[in-house]
Parts: sequence; C-alpha cells; structure tokens
Amino acid sequence: MAPGATLPVKLMQKVSSTLLFAKIAPHFIPAMDKAVHRLTGGKVLLSARMLPGVILTARGARSGEPRTTPLACMPEDGGASWLLIGSNFGRPGHPAWTGNLLKNPDADVNWQGRDIAVRARLLEGAERAEAWKAVLRFWPPYATYQARIEREIRLFRLERR
Repeated sequence: MAPGATLPVKLMQKVSSTLLFAKIAPHFIPAMDKAVHRLTGGKVLLSARMLPGVILTARGARSGEPRTTPLACMPEDGGASWLLIGSNFGRPGHPAWTGNLLKNPDADVNWQGRDIAVRARLLEGAERAEAWKAVLRFWPPYATYQARIEREIRLFRLERR
C-alpha cells in the first residue's frame, strides 16, 4: 500500500496511528463490521474499503465456543493465504483472537463472501522478520503500534486446509 498510496489512504494511515484511534477503534470498528457483514450476507466488510479484511471464526481458548472477529489482513498470493497482525491497535495486551489461534489453530475465515477452512501458524524467527517487513510496506502504521508497546506483535499465517 505504501509508496503509491492515495490521499485517502495516507490520511487513514495518519489517523490510525494516533492514540485516540487506538482508544476508540477497538470498540467501534469490529462491531460495525460484524453488523454490516451480517446484514449483507457476508458480501460487505466496511473496514475492507481501506484494508483487506476477513471475518475470523476460531474456537475460544477457554470456552471452546466459536468466536467471530472481523480483522484486517494482508492477503498473500491473491488469497491463497493471509497474514493476520495481532496489533490490538497498539494497545498493551495481545488481542484475544491470538490466544484462541494459539490454542486452536484450525479456524475458518470469510474472505470476500466465501467461507474457507484455514490453519493458523504463529510466525517466529526469520520467517516472522520477513513477514513483518512485508506488513510494514503494506500498512506502515503497524510500526507506530509496535513502537508504542513492549510486547512483540504476533503475526499469524493462515493457510487453507
């Protein structure tokens, strides 16, 4: 996204890097995405107008119940796999969905209106470093999120099963 980014995208990158956005967005964006996605039968994900997104359904780490979360993602190879970034909008704790995937890596995503069975894998070492570089080229504000917190942002690769 970065080098040839349009003015609206650059503006959204700037806004999404602010502390105010980190406070408000986690309460507003997922709820809005879930509602619109449900109302349109899986055809529309509003936040995907700026960043590609999936609806992740994973089993809860403690409850075992399905948990549905709209997430920005970085598609790889046209949707053959996806990178999920556990940034939590640059807030201190890991987002709950990352703990769910660590315990229950078999999940489902809704990508562009299609349900797809996936397996999640936490990226580590050199593979994570390479993916992180790609993520920062794709959406530079992730660097701001990482600089704001002490934990390392978790990166997952979702591959079709």
